[in-house]
Amino acid sequence: MAVRKIKIHREGYRIILGVFVLLVGLNVAAWLLWPGLTLVHYGGLVVSLLFLGFIVMFFRTPARLVEPDPLLIYAPADGKIVVIEEVFEKEYFHDNRLQISIFMSPFNMHSNRYPISGTVSFTHYQPGKKYLARSPKSSLLNERSSVVVTSDNGTGVLIRQVAGAVARRIVTYSKKGEKVNQGDELGFIKFGSRVDIFLPPDTEVNVEMFEQVRASRTILARVI
Repeated sequence: MAVRKIKIHREGYRIILGVFVLLVGLNVAAWLLWPGLTLVHYGGLVVSLLFLGFIVMFFRTPARLVEPDPLLIYAPADGKIVVIEEVFEKEYFHDNRLQISIFMSPFNMHSNRYPISGTVSFTHYQPGKKYLARSPKSSLLNERSSVVVTSDNGTGVLIRQVAGAVARRIVTYSKKGEKVNQGDELGFIKFGSRVDIFLPPDTEVNVEMFEQVRASRTILARVI
């Protein structure tokens, strides 16, 4: 049976190296301060390896190929559905939109993907607070980055990366005017957060509340 290799996201290289150096330093310091092999030393080593393994797994980025389909809207992130409701979207569309929100725990893959193919027609970064990502007000008050992609058939979708209480940095690669493909990487959010997606109100929803979804795998909705 073939062994699947874990690909590490480029956003994680410096953090993983920094954590590795820090853990090595702490373990060496412990051995110098308390000479001799003890359960404390072994326990510290085990905890260090587990923590390093968690950091490495956090920055994993599996390859997920997508066959583009203009009638399908894929999940932009891994996580749990926490919002499905019609709201007034006031940042770009200024009309009623169907909002679907995905909460990402620190254990989810955190690479965000484009849910549709099209042209990036809007990008905006907004500094903000650090409310829990599960909170409805986090979408409007937290640090966030919004991207609008307009498909060739005129369907506009707003994807909003929202930082949570733990997230330390939102990375968005989108540039206004560029052509993007369904499943391409949109950005990355470090350490727990949420992604909101705003769709036309007549879109046919394909997921349910609290359902676990996967970026570029789960079909969120269908364009009618």
